Amino acid sequence: MSNLEIRPAEQVCTAGEQSDGIELLTPREVPLGGPRAMNVRRTIPQRARSLVGAWCFSDHYGPDDVSASAGMQVPPHPHTGLQTVSWLFEGEILHRDSVGSLQTVRPGELNLMTAGVGISHSEESPAEGRPPLLHGVQLWTALPGSALGVDPHFEHHGDLPVARHDGAVVQVFIGRLAVAGEELYSPATTYTPLVGAQIDLEPGAEVRLDVDPAHEHALLVDTGDVTFEGRAVPPANLGYAAPGRPALVVRAAAGAPARVILIGGLPFTEDVIMWWNFMGRTHEDIVKARDDWMALVAELGPADGSGDGATAYTDGAAARRFGQVLGYPSGPLRAPALPDLRLKPRARPGQG
Repeated sequence: MSNLEIRPAEQVCTAGEQSDGIELLTPREVPLGGPRAMNVRRTIPQRARSLVGAWCFSDHYGPDDVSASAGMQVPPHPHTGLQTVSWLFEGEILHRDSVGSLQTVRPGELNLMTAGVGISHSEESPAEGRPPLLHGVQLWTALPGSALGVDPHFEHHGDLPVARHDGAVVQVFIGRLAVAGEELYSPATTYTPLVGAQIDLEPGAEVRLDVDPAHEHALLVDTGDVTFEGRAVPPANLGYAAPGRPALVVRAAAGAPARVILIGGLPFTEDVIMWWNFMGRTHEDIVKARDDWMALVAELGPADGSGDGATAYTDGAAARRFGQVLGYPSGPLRAPALPDLRLKPRARPGQG
């Protein structure tokens, strides 16, 4: 999914201060796409914390009724230096990208796109036969410096590991996690140690997750009254746990079932700059990515919101850094204007 903010803030993503307790991160409402915007609830990045492991972006949306509208319609747009993780609770999304992928993702399935040096893609609600509701999360992970030059690629995983134990169902879509002694491993490609999992709890159920104590973790609550290591985390909020815990306990209140998303990983030691859909290490990285994208937009003609006519294939566009997405019924998105400032990475706490 694109970050469709009209004036995206340029941010340096760094590890935040760590505490002994569970830190609560409240979401902010972000309208994506102008007057017909779909609202999302964004918990990272924010001033208090911009990374959990390599997880650098978390948008939580829906349930939205798409039965009488076009639903999600995100024209071709670029990414660099990150992986996008598409995960649904309800509905369907059709993904197209510049490496030739065409894949519908449904609940319990993973769409994982690795941008590397640069990729473009579109996302849309299927035109016919789609479920009436759209509900899920869009997550990004920052690629380490060693993986910034990888070729862009896409993966779809429809058969992911699941554990069922004492009223809890745990499905791991990224990395590994242990539940009651059962090790769950996702086949998805990662470039830093990560975990991502959906946890469904019956009313009153509790689950203990055995985790790597060197990792930090966060719990996003979708539905239900939930405690995370004894701390209440309201729906749409993110509860953060610093490294040092060999296990994490998640509990649902007795009155209703609950659904949560767990993310985590080894603390990310590189400062990264994120602006719009680009991740880089310097201001120049972002400027170059935007220039390269806008050259492609100029060649193909931008999306104008009318949805009229798919852009025809051109050799020149396909050969450019971000390639070309075929089949979407409009041209690519324009990049927003860059802010009139130069951003320098901040020093970490305790560094000069």
